[in-house]
Amino acid sequence: MNRYQEFATYLDQLLGGVHAVRIAVSGYLPLSVEEIGSSGDGSRLVSLCHYGEQNGDLMRDPDIVFLFHNLPDGTAAEPVSFRNDYLGIVQEVYRYNEVGRRTHVLPSLNRS
Repeated sequence: MNRYQEFATYLDQLLGGVHAVRIAVSGYLPLSVEEIGSSGDGSRLVSLCHYGEQNGDLMRDPDIVFLFHNLPDGTAAEPVSFRNDYLGIVQEVYRYNEVGRRTHVLPSLNRS
């Protein structure tokens, strides 16, 4: 099993069959795991992020979006975007056309 297949397994376990879950551990920011829709080609998208909510802060600190792929030997969840609102960083692994389909990959962000 490769690491992207492990990501898919862990994210599915965290979601436990629901669309969104928040995990709270004392002393840490809550972790949100959410199904956020699908890509232009119909692949499932899941977000994993922290929100600094205790002070009314709704910034993602950070947010990573995973794109699910159905492979012959199982499901894989590829990280396709990273966003940190506090630092103003947004990184997308792919470029998309006007209908939301992937057109180009940025090799420096895709180290599969």
